[in-house]
Amino acid sequence: MRKSMICAVAFLALSFLVGLFGPFAGPAPASAQDYVLEMGSVVPPGSPWALQLKRLKKYVEEETGGRVKVKLRLGSSNERSLARRTQMGSKQGFAGSVGGLSSIVREVNVLEAPYLFETVEQADKALDDPAVLKQVRAILKKQKLVFALWGENGFRSYFSRRPIRSPDDMKGIRYRSQEALAHVAAYKALGASPVTIDVANTMTSLQTGVVDGFDNTPLFAMATTWYQGLDDDERNLFLSRHSYQPGIVVYSKKWFDTLPPAIQKGLVNPPYDDLTVWGREQVRKMEPILLKNLVRYGYDIHDPSPAELQKFKDREKGVPDAVAKDVGPAGQKLLKAVRAALAK
Repeated sequence: MRKSMICAVAFLALSFLVGLFGPFAGPAPASAQDYVLEMGSVVPPGSPWALQLKRLKKYVEEETGGRVKVKLRLGSSNERSLARRTQMGSKQGFAGSVGGLSSIVREVNVLEAPYLFETVEQADKALDDPAVLKQVRAILKKQKLVFALWGENGFRSYFSRRPIRSPDDMKGIRYRSQEALAHVAAYKALGASPVTIDVANTMTSLQTGVVDGFDNTPLFAMATTWYQGLDDDERNLFLSRHSYQPGIVVYSKKWFDTLPPAIQKGLVNPPYDDLTVWGREQVRKMEPILLKNLVRYGYDIHDPSPAELQKFKDREKGVPDAVAKDVGPAGQKLLKAVRAALAK
């Protein structure tokens, strides 16, 4: 009898507490789990690319109610390594150039083939085209990656010790090349000697004479201080604008597949105007200012005439198709989709 009374009292007390405070919390359900999105990038802190990634961080954390915590790891040295780690799942995200990603996703090399795009408007039109995006997403999925959004590095041009006015002037010059098939093929078409070097070792290679130049955007050359790698009396910039380089953000599919559908949806549908368009605008509006700064730092900048530029286009005319053939059917299909988008 005494035991029954004790049990009854205990039950009543428990019922009272549950009624007052609600059921006692056990382990958090899977739906309430927090996730970490660690994103690696070579972009320097304070650059327009870093600002775009900070916008993405804010969006993701707000969109997911704080359940996804974004950690930006900026200023890394090797895009290939970062991309590989994202593919394997040891990092959850990669933000960098398409050229950097192309070391593991060979098909996207075609996007940086010389003179595929001649204006930023053409680049935007093609990259934002639904058919092109469908191809890009499918290619990335096969490599265990998930497309998030485009960024921009911009049009690359030639920085060198020697003045460049024609393709023949490129012959034999040792240029630092990004580790991307399209870049190497473009240099070889002009008779130059490409040397693939990662971001971390480029400056030293310029200073010690391992290479005599490099191609990149004025913004990247300034942000990395590579422009200082050439001697004061040997600073030349030929505005070839030969390769448009998109930026790209991708997630590890291995990590992405662990997320609830609602969170997945938010990650792959970021606001286009606030992230993609805004990011492009930040990069583009800086170029005129950067070119003036390069002149102040002793650069002889040559903006070629249409006739001068045509000689480079003629010499590199076959590179896009050659690269697409080299990377296989998916690359050829992507190139076809890009050209179809440009023809609309």
